[in-house]
Amino acid sequence: MRQQGFTLLELLVVIVIIGLLAAFVAPRYFSQIGKSQQQIARAQIDSLDKALVQYRIDTGHYPTQEQGLAALDARPAGESQWRGPYLKKNVPLDPWGTAFVYKIPSAVAERDYDLVSYGKDGQPNGTGENADISTVN
Repeated sequence: MRQQGFTLLELLVVIVIIGLLAAFVAPRYFSQIGKSQQQIARAQIDSLDKALVQYRIDTGHYPTQEQGLAALDARPAGESQWRGPYLKKNVPLDPWGTAFVYKIPSAVAERDYDLVSYGKDGQPNGTGENADISTVN
């Protein structure tokens, strides 16, 4: 009577096939994660942008550079027209765990301020997943 089971060769063939499939699928999966994080950062910037506009409507001006985005959560000293908080939760970090950069005045003439996430690497002027995401682009 012969025992039934898999030979070592059959197991190795199955492992190689699984490895090839994983090598093909994994890069596609992880590139989708990077794209999703960029979309989340754009949505967060849009939300912060709307909160800053509401702050300006209430106070007549945008927060100063020194006040920063924290002015959306807590009344800045001497700001009598503040009607916040302007966000449901605290000012979020970008999807990579880094604070958004708020610059006033803007580097672009048509805008009053810039909001920027420097992407996955946290450094200015990256490409791909490291690309800057801002109110400018």
